Amino acid sequence: MSVRKSNNELFKMILRMAFIGTLVVANVLFTMVTHRHLWSQKDVLDKRIASSIVEKTVTAKRGTIYDRNHTVIAQQTKAYTIVAYLDSGVVDANGNPNYVKNIESTAKKLKSVLGDEVDEKTLIKIMKSAKKAGKSQTELGAGTKRIKKSAMKEIKKLKIDGIGFIDAVSRYYPATPYSSNLVGFAAFDEDTQSIEGKMGLELSLNELLKGKNGSEQYQQTVDGSKLPGTTKVIEQAKNGNDVVLTLDSSLQSTVESQLQATMENENAKSAWCIVMEVETGKVLAWASYPTFDQNEHKEIPSYQDAISTSTYEPGSVMKPFTYAIAMDTNVYPYNQTFSSYQFWYNYDLNTAKISRVAIGTKTPYPYIADALDEDFGTITFDQALAFSSNVGICELLANYVNYSQYCDYLDKFGFFQKVNTPYVAQSLGVKNVGLPTDYLSTGFGQASSITVLQLCQAYTSIFNDGTMVRPYVIDSIVDSDTGQTVKKYKKKAVGTPISSQSAKEVQELMSHVTDEGASGHRFKMDGVDLLMKTGTAQIYNENLGKYDPDYHTSSVMAAAPANDPKVMVYYGLVSTNITSYSAEPFKKIMRDTLQTYGVSTTPTTQTQDTYEKWESYSMPSLVNHTIDYAHEKMKDKKVHFEVIGDGTSVVGQYPDANITINSNDRIFVLTNGSKITMPNMTGWTRKDITVFWQLTGIGIKTSGYGKVTSQNVEEGTTISTDTKIEVTLE
Repeated sequence: MSVRKSNNELFKMILRMAFIGTLVVANVLFTMVTHRHLWSQKDVLDKRIASSIVEKTVTAKRGTIYDRNHTVIAQQTKAYTIVAYLDSGVVDANGNPNYVKNIESTAKKLKSVLGDEVDEKTLIKIMKSAKKAGKSQTELGAGTKRIKKSAMKEIKKLKIDGIGFIDAVSRYYPATPYSSNLVGFAAFDEDTQSIEGKMGLELSLNELLKGKNGSEQYQQTVDGSKLPGTTKVIEQAKNGNDVVLTLDSSLQSTVESQLQATMENENAKSAWCIVMEVETGKVLAWASYPTFDQNEHKEIPSYQDAISTSTYEPGSVMKPFTYAIAMDTNVYPYNQTFSSYQFWYNYDLNTAKISRVAIGTKTPYPYIADALDEDFGTITFDQALAFSSNVGICELLANYVNYSQYCDYLDKFGFFQKVNTPYVAQSLGVKNVGLPTDYLSTGFGQASSITVLQLCQAYTSIFNDGTMVRPYVIDSIVDSDTGQTVKKYKKKAVGTPISSQSAKEVQELMSHVTDEGASGHRFKMDGVDLLMKTGTAQIYNENLGKYDPDYHTSSVMAAAPANDPKVMVYYGLVSTNITSYSAEPFKKIMRDTLQTYGVSTTPTTQTQDTYEKWESYSMPSLVNHTIDYAHEKMKDKKVHFEVIGDGTSVVGQYPDANITINSNDRIFVLTNGSKITMPNMTGWTRKDITVFWQLTGIGIKTSGYGKVTSQNVEEGTTISTDTKIEVTLE
């Protein structure tokens, strides 16, 4: 650019600034001399127009809360505050008198639109008191501030003399109730003269959402309007940040409707549901009932959020953690059986040992039974989880699991501690394991209290192959003016309380909870395999000083798909209906979750027959019998029968005779033949591979966890101890 051109541009800029300055000075001088405003031509000495210098707060716009798809959850919206003009000198824009001529009639007309939001007598009292005090105008109190646009239009239609409106702002929730106990609500605060968070995320994120107010000066007429050209900005307002949540509005809508149905159909006191991504801890839906209309709040609700701040005794959904601890400390009694009817016990103070005693033996401790005092007979510990046996948990804790290790593992799982989900209020719960009864009861979800959020975090370690991740609900904080991300929240691993192998073994057991005859069979869904645990728990009633005889907690924890969990749903309620509450709300939520997340609802393809109905048998003695005899004894049992070798007589078997076996178990027999061929190991577990090695002496190299998906040696190939066999599990 040439020097001459630069000088020309500078000269033009100076001329423009000089011209603007001249206009401002001219306006001031003209007003001083003529007492009329240059632009509006209003007489500034007219008592109806006379102006004064006013300094006014410029309120920052409160940030918007969005879901993960940028659907609005909460936003600032325009509202209107009613003003009554009482001075007979007030005129409207056309110069006509515009003041309240009949106070009683005015109050009656306002009441006809605003309804129960206002009290007619109070409106009359406010206007009469203001007029008596010589006020030219007055606001009308509760129910007339920050009204909706629709109400303002209805009032305008009535053409009430002396009634006007001042622009205001309010907080609006388009889809309320929308996770009301989590999101909370914000309302206009008379002290700060701005919208302030009152509960939930609106409160905890208040400083980020509300921004910083600015201020300006201007000349104001008696009717409250600004004189054009007199505004001066003193401090620029900084609008609040926007917040993007992890919630999905479509899925949240499903959860809200299903919990509403639960409350109505089950006569429930409360209900809740949380939906999460297994791998990341990202919360996709969160709802707790009772709930409230976030647009019609009168005061902060007295009830707590059932997910994060309310503590409870969770019941049998705690049992998988007892199993996980037993497995991870290498004391789990595979294939061992026990009597499942009533656990009577005593405690030795010297050895700190709990011992089971005969039914009816007098001890200082109450016996422990299964729900409805059910007797499942002699069962394995694997079956005990599917049947949800309290007695099975007592057997594990009394005879296998070490007390100190158990307590340490509860801490590792994050129970009785803050989950540290950002900006979410939380409670801790109480670890109550000091007495024998409380120790045993904690194992099946009684005596000790936790939060739903703690439980969900702990379950991620089971569903996520040992890695525990923190649940979180905030995706990002965004500058509302620039669109730039201020802070981004991501997956946070918070521990590895159990090994991947232990997690996989618990998953395997949980996959049978929906089998026929098991505790969760009615929650079984077509088209998808679930990992599940149901729970029922008594509720301590402080007013009664004992457990409530009528109300119980019922809940379902599930993850899908079973072979590679992607999403988890925890649904629960408090009601008097503990055995036959509807499974449909859970199924609807899970189905929509899978659809929203894009998870296939086609069940895992099996290469071998599987049997849905859970049946138990006593393993027959097959050793020293012919292979034909073995086939005959096993043909009516719904198990996977594996014959090793080409002999005619059985020389080894697994399990041993008289051990309880279940449908879908893998049973092995070794024959006296010299030739062993490679079986199709697809679907085998690590336990199955170990049994094969123990019977044959043929080692197998494994990689991964879960079930076998591939093998390097083709089925039917002759193998020996020199054969290098490798299999992959997933």
